[in-house]
Amino acid sequence: MKSILATVSIAALAASTLAAQAEDRLTAVHAFPTTLIYTQSFLEFVEKVNERGEGVIHIDVRGGPEAIGMFQQADAVRDGIVDMAYTPGSFYGGALPEKDALVASNITAIEARENGGIDLINEIHQEKMGVYYLGWFDSGVSYNLWMVDEPEFTADGKLDLTDVRLRGNAVYNAFFTNYLGAQVIDLPTTEVYSALERGVVNASGWTQIGLVDLKWDEFVKYRVAPSFFSTDLGVIVNLESWNALSEESKALLQEVAIEHERASVEALRQRRDEEFATLAERGMTEVSLEGEAAAEYLEAAREETWGRMRTQMEGHPMGLQHYDALIGLFYDLEKAAAQ
Repeated sequence: MKSILATVSIAALAASTLAAQAEDRLTAVHAFPTTLIYTQSFLEFVEKVNERGEGVIHIDVRGGPEAIGMFQQADAVRDGIVDMAYTPGSFYGGALPEKDALVASNITAIEARENGGIDLINEIHQEKMGVYYLGWFDSGVSYNLWMVDEPEFTADGKLDLTDVRLRGNAVYNAFFTNYLGAQVIDLPTTEVYSALERGVVNASGWTQIGLVDLKWDEFVKYRVAPSFFSTDLGVIVNLESWNALSEESKALLQEVAIEHERASVEALRQRRDEEFATLAERGMTEVSLEGEAAAEYLEAAREETWGRMRTQMEGHPMGLQHYDALIGLFYDLEKAAAQ
């Protein structure tokens, strides 16, 4: 009897060990600090996966830019140093200029998932970078120009940025330099607060939410409308790591990602409205371009970004293979005309 019990115990232990070993595990990093709303959204996604995937798949978050620099994370995923990253496509635009289709987009991930746009972006990511594009998170949030000093305008109603030191980055530099003619100083997000504090810059592009988290509103007092662009934050997974997952893990991970694409659109729109109200209470003033000046401003944001995408794609082996398709899938002309 003792021998039988011992055998049963060993078998149970072995089964338990095999079950534990069967759980897929992925390591992940995120581009921005944990205090920022976008990172919190990604961590919410991770929590959903880990809860629903218990015993099947688990994501281990290694940290943000303090773990791997924000501009090195995509390469780290491609090279297998880490399995997953939540990062703007603009941070690896040199390798994949097609990401500009998301930057200039006027639709959300919900629509792009339904019309095949995200499937095409995933296909391009796999071919060009060896990564799987899991999802476009936190879409539907656009950008504004935020300024310390009251904006000045030319006689025809356009922005006059003659004396403005504008913080730039890869997302909007084509628009800022080619159309606005701004003096652009490239700075990572983590250095902007101190740059505003010291007067190194006195304006910045940024999304419609997150300013409160970053505390930039201590210096920035004007929001220029209309808003432009879309966030291009996505989750990429090393392709070998993705292919090594069980079919159950893949299905669960993709299912939760699609759910989060949808949920994050509504959640961040609500957060935008709340933050705008908070900023107004703290003295933020909205200043709007009007009429033809506003229309030209929005057209330039779109056209300069598409122009950058076209130029960079022409220098890649795939050339302009997907250029027209990407614009058609990520930009709704009827929606633009109705606005």
